[in-house]
Amino acid sequence: MKEFGSGQEAANDHRVLVFGRLLGAANRLEFLLGRDLEQEFGISHSLFELLLLAGRAGDQGIPVRDIAQARVLTSGGATRLVQRASALGLIERESSVSDARVQLIRLSAHGEDLLLRAGSRHVQSIERYLLDLLSPAEAEVFSEAVKRISKNAAQELPIMP
Repeated sequence: MKEFGSGQEAANDHRVLVFGRLLGAANRLEFLLGRDLEQEFGISHSLFELLLLAGRAGDQGIPVRDIAQARVLTSGGATRLVQRASALGLIERESSVSDARVQLIRLSAHGEDLLLRAGSRHVQSIERYLLDLLSPAEAEVFSEAVKRISKNAAQELPIMP
């Protein structure tokens, strides 16, 4: 383990700086893209992410516990997010055939329509604030690196309570 001689040395370590820049970029992008979703479609970035998870799951649906794990939320936080989406008519909930305790979440017709419209706008924002700044080769390397980092971090996460 590296020993630092001063707070300034610790704060300026290249590894600390790269993580800080990654976190700062993610926070700023989430703010910008989330603000756009809120202004254009009246939904938070968290609700949009829920629609994406439900959209990826398709007709089979996604359990609330998987939403919690994917979004790094407690089960209570995921339940509240699902309740907000349900109140807005964006998703449908159904008990699993194999385990009635498990709630499966699927997009409603309204949720699917909103996901299609908001998804197109979201892609424009991603291009504007992220991908247009990179060459195609840089974008490919960046995409693969983020995927690998995300997958590794997901494997290290504890099961969300």
